Amino acid sequence: MNHLVPRDEREQGIDRAADRLALGLVHQEGRDRRTSGSSRRPRPRVPGARGSRPGGAGGSHTTVSACHTWQVPRRRLVSALQFSPRGGSSHVARALALQLPSHGWDVTLVAGSRTDLGELGDATRFYAGLDVHPVSFDEALASPDPLDPPPGAAPMHPSYEDRPGAPDRVFTKLDDDAFERQVRAWARALGGAGAADADALHLHHLTPIHEAASRVAPHVPVIGHLHGTELLMLEEIADGPPPGWAHAHAWVERMHAWANRCERLIVLSPSQIPRAESLLGLKPDRLVVLPNGFDAEVFQRRDVDRASVWHEALVEKPRGWLPAGPPGSVRYSAEELAPLVDGVTVLSASRFTEVKRLPLLIEAFARARDHARTPAGLVIVGGHPGEWEGEHPADTVARLGVSGVFLAGWHDHAELSAFLSAADLFALASVREQFGQVLVEAMACGLPLVAVNRFGPGEIVTDGQTGWLVEPDDVDGLVAGAPRGDRRPRRADAARHHRAARRDPALWLAGARSAPRRRTRCGRDGRAHALTAPPRSPSQR
Repeated sequence: MNHLVPRDEREQGIDRAADRLALGLVHQEGRDRRTSGSSRRPRPRVPGARGSRPGGAGGSHTTVSACHTWQVPRRRLVSALQFSPRGGSSHVARALALQLPSHGWDVTLVAGSRTDLGELGDATRFYAGLDVHPVSFDEALASPDPLDPPPGAAPMHPSYEDRPGAPDRVFTKLDDDAFERQVRAWARALGGAGAADADALHLHHLTPIHEAASRVAPHVPVIGHLHGTELLMLEEIADGPPPGWAHAHAWVERMHAWANRCERLIVLSPSQIPRAESLLGLKPDRLVVLPNGFDAEVFQRRDVDRASVWHEALVEKPRGWLPAGPPGSVRYSAEELAPLVDGVTVLSASRFTEVKRLPLLIEAFARARDHARTPAGLVIVGGHPGEWEGEHPADTVARLGVSGVFLAGWHDHAELSAFLSAADLFALASVREQFGQVLVEAMACGLPLVAVNRFGPGEIVTDGQTGWLVEPDDVDGLVAGAPRGDRRPRRADAARHHRAARRDPALWLAGARSAPRRRTRCGRDGRAHALTAPPRSPSQR
């Protein structure tokens, strides 16, 4: 059973997110901007989409309200994401595409793809089971300049991050010709996916896909989806573009125009609303807060043999990688895993980008462990192969000469549940985390949290109840949030340990052993709320 997010309280689960998105799509039906000569049939405005249930194999589903029942024709949504699968937005796109059909929307997904990393980045594998139209970057990646490939090939997607030497250069370094190559490639992809015949478009991020959509399907309403990284780039430009961002202002104008063409724009948390208003000139009524959901069947606390979990991930099938090495170039012996088996295991999961502050987290862990009275280990899951900014975590470990830090490498999203179940605490040092879906997943698996009190984490974590919030770049705060001497029970006491964590998710952080048992749920405001439950009887313990 999921002991932090009860089944009847999972208001931020994927199905709930799909329900809210479906409702928003229905409410745009009276607002779609069609060309006056369009021959497409008008779509009826249908209230009460929240009560919808999937229909049979036919072309309709039933929508139920308190007083009436409508037979509603199934609708078609084309969802598009320029990036190959690697970050949170691809998981959101996949989850919504899987759930929206049960709310009356058939989904076609257009997404970037690359196969040079094996299964990593391959849209066909990542979105298996969906109607996916991959846009291959393979030919571009094999060319001298991935953003200027041979005619007919789709150029590599750009990035919101400026990483020297990366094949996906930052958007702001692309001139008008490079922009036009992007638009032409994605116009072909949208045309091939039948975007012009769709009832709505769901476009993730602010990318040239928006421009392509305006050319291929100008009459189809667009729901935009901000994932936050575009806002970070816009904020960096507003503070003064870094050297080399020669085309920054042209991209600001484009992104401003794309955002204002959308019927509605989804944001991940309330803190993104004023930022989107300021950076994109949007009115608040155009913005809809829709926190990322999680798969409640996958992310729940499980009884796992932590020794087996870490042995398989770090010894038998290692995927950690060095800056100049492939996945598996970081390896560990069985003897090195002792802190993870007999001590306190701190888990973190993220890409190796600068805002994640992994070197800071490693430094904080090293300091906390030096003063702890019990063994401890830090496992870092993630780091898309070959992608990092600033100091690579392996270099940080070498520089500090710290032991007990393990790089587990990139894993499928569903595998994270086992890692969370084999850990005692989840830590995220990211200073500009736009949402923090992994925090919600960690809570669903019963873990207390240490995170930075900014943006999404500041709205998800209830300080002192579901976790511990610290200030950005505060090593001392991270040290205080880490285990500071509470002796983790040995395997014979493991069940009692987890029951204690359920009574107070902040057990390791605040030492409040006498507090009543707490559970959490994610409410409509995107925050994690504590639910106090009565103490259990001895028989339940």
